[in-house]
Amino acid sequence: MHRPPSLALRLTLLFGIAAALIFPCFGWVINRSMEKHFEAEDVAELQVIDHAVEEGLSGVHSGTDLTTLERRFKDLLVGHHRASMYLLGEGKRPIYESPGPDLSTLAQAFSANTDSHTVHQWKDAQHSYRVLIRRVSEDEIIGRPSYIIAIAVQIDYHLKFLDHFRETLWIVIAGSIAIMTLMGWIAVRQGHAPLRDIVTQIRRISANELNTRLSPETVPRELTDLAVSFNEMLARVDQAFHRLSDFNADIAHELRTPIANLMTQTQVALSRERTIDKYREILYSNMEEYERMAQMVGDMLFLAQAENSPRKINSADLDLAREVHMLFDYYEGWAEERDVTLVLEGAATVSGDRLMLQRALGNLLSNAIRHTATGETVRVGLGTSIDGTVSIVVENTGAEIPAEAIPKLFERFYRVDPSRQRDGNGAGLGLAIVKSIVDAHGGNIDVVSGAGRTRFRIILPGPSTAVADTGNE
Repeated sequence: MHRPPSLALRLTLLFGIAAALIFPCFGWVINRSMEKHFEAEDVAELQVIDHAVEEGLSGVHSGTDLTTLERRFKDLLVGHHRASMYLLGEGKRPIYESPGPDLSTLAQAFSANTDSHTVHQWKDAQHSYRVLIRRVSEDEIIGRPSYIIAIAVQIDYHLKFLDHFRETLWIVIAGSIAIMTLMGWIAVRQGHAPLRDIVTQIRRISANELNTRLSPETVPRELTDLAVSFNEMLARVDQAFHRLSDFNADIAHELRTPIANLMTQTQVALSRERTIDKYREILYSNMEEYERMAQMVGDMLFLAQAENSPRKINSADLDLAREVHMLFDYYEGWAEERDVTLVLEGAATVSGDRLMLQRALGNLLSNAIRHTATGETVRVGLGTSIDGTVSIVVENTGAEIPAEAIPKLFERFYRVDPSRQRDGNGAGLGLAIVKSIVDAHGGNIDVVSGAGRTRFRIILPGPSTAVADTGNE
């Protein structure tokens, strides 16, 4: 897979491309401004000469008068070293021609043109000129003959200056683009310095230093959200790591007792010869420990799958009253042994996975029977609210759960009374499994304990809104 270019390269190229587009545009504007400036100077000089010539012609009444004006025209051009003039009279008769370029062809061609005024650039074999050609007609000077004036100003100096200026300008633009690109690269490198600092801090993080945090106040504002999000992620990782460590310690603690019992009983059995009945009794005792360990391993696998790769829910409409009655039948013998009465109130239908919901309700029911005092009642209440959600309430009388223990009640291996003898789900996984199943069905569970009663309540979506055939909420 092709690796994308670095951010530094992308931003540097962006600076370079922007400079390559903007600076030439500025250069073109500057160049046009210089050209317009020199053109305006040349036109202004031509207009000054033209105005002086026109004043001289205003007093002409005969050819004799024109002859006297030649010296005046020469004196006029002396102050304009680069200027030349050609004067054409009526009948295409040349009246005056100064030294310099041959303007007769231009004047003759203009005499056939209807335009009264034109300024354009012209070039002969040696030089370049800006030329003004104008007709002085009888309408403009009443009672006097018509003339064609051609005035030229040499612009070689201006053109050479502009050529040199353009060459210098484009060199400056090329250098500016290169400098801008380099400065962009330096700016990007400096701008990425906080990121490199963050990377350095992240590299120092290990399993023993998960308490490291980035300071949002010391990073640029654009990286504040990154620092905050990283700190939140690290807090979650730290919490998960501690949960994993605690989980491993809990597993070791929970498995140590049955393994120790098995080893002790086996050593006792091997210490001397015993009868067949004694060996059978020891094997039955070992079987109970194996069953307890198998149940614990199965519960841990179920929780691991529910958390890391949620199992697919095979949803179907379930009659909860019927499912609860089936559980009552299963726990009836144990309840009678403890002199506990099982009572069902209400009815409801929910869409969910039958085996998973049976396991959740079974865990709550067995937990309630275990903690109900002799001669008391365990009540299971079913109902459907106005918004269509289904509630399942399992209530029993007995010892209250301390308020500080309620938030931890659904954690793995947590027991309100750690010294309580293990029995069934007594390892502290039963309620964690219940919550995992409820979460998988898009519901929630809470517990209230007080006044000698403990009540677990499950809220599940109704049949029309339940999560079906998915492992996600």
